Amino acid sequence: MTLKLDGPLVVAGAGKMGGALLEGLLARGLDPGQVVVQDPAPPADVADFLARHGIAAEAGIASLVRSPAIILVAVKPQVIETVFPPLARHAGPATLVLSIAAGKTIAGFEAHLAPGTAVVRAMPNTPAAVGRGITACVGNRHVTHHQRQLANELLSAVGEVVWVEREQLMDAVTAVSGSGPAYVFLLAECLAEAGRAAGLEPQLADRLARATVSGSGELLNRSDLSAAELRKNVTSPGGTTAAALSVLMGEPGLKELLIEAVAAAAARGRELSK
Repeated sequence: MTLKLDGPLVVAGAGKMGGALLEGLLARGLDPGQVVVQDPAPPADVADFLARHGIAAEAGIASLVRSPAIILVAVKPQVIETVFPPLARHAGPATLVLSIAAGKTIAGFEAHLAPGTAVVRAMPNTPAAVGRGITACVGNRHVTHHQRQLANELLSAVGEVVWVEREQLMDAVTAVSGSGPAYVFLLAECLAEAGRAAGLEPQLADRLARATVSGSGELLNRSDLSAAELRKNVTSPGGTTAAALSVLMGEPGLKELLIEAVAAAAARGRELSK
């Protein structure tokens, strides 16, 4: 199905995440002529991608871009207060402001917009770069059913989309899925290091750890079983896996450490959003 918009898509920030979204949208048939990109210096790979589709990345958007269908805010949180206020002047009554900038609250955007403007705050994660991300969203009360559907269409170009009812939950979402890939990569690092400590050559240990983590993730993705059931299926009573899990599931174990880690990330998210 070809993705159609009722007006321009203005993308503020064509970095890794903004670039991944654009790539997914254009693959779904979005007309490149509807895309306006504001970014003074996109990464080289994104710049090449934009050039192949005839999309120019400008330091600022032209004043003639009025009432875009969507303003997608994909800049780093520390520059939002510089970048967004000029963009906000381009929003029309039917414009959807869609933010994937971490930590910026809906109220922070509304302060620069006309009353009644629809705002959706979204938190994707880095697997979006390979079309396997998951994005959690929350909207203000002005988001229409059509705009919610539109946000779903845009964000599903890079993976799954879920909605939460309260914005306060976005800090927990960020701590679990936004930061979560780093926890998984750390697991692969630690597993490789453990293999080296057990006597494996470094290259072999790295290869085994990488394939094990990525393969297990794909198995979890394809299976109808829960993670707990899959774990139990690998674990023979009194076997090698059981011996390892007795350490990881001890007191305190991996579960307690992750609960503490997610709580720390969520608390930091609340601090940054103030």
